[in-house]
Amino acid sequence: MHVSKAVTEWKTYRTRFLIKAKQLTETSSFVDPLGREHQGRPGDYLVESSDGVRRIAPREIFEDVYVPMGLVDGDCSSLAKSEVSLESAVRRSASRRAMTI
Repeated sequence: MHVSKAVTEWKTYRTRFLIKAKQLTETSSFVDPLGREHQGRPGDYLVESSDGVRRIAPREIFEDVYVPMGLVDGDCSSLAKSEVSLESAVRRSASRRAMTI
């Protein structure tokens, strides 16, 4: 594999959005509001984003990207508020560390 020297340095990224998900126990398929067909096998995940959009994610990809947060069942729209609170807490924590250095 050849990589151009024009490529910048590696950067680390994290997933920004909180989602709800259920692991499928049987083959499942559906058509979303945009007319796209989603299909999944047992072990794959049904994923719902904070805006209510659903998709199916293959198990290998889902488990590589997402970490369970231990949230109690609830309305996914409240997740966006939790994300803001979490990001604020992380910023405050980073500021405190910077002040002690």
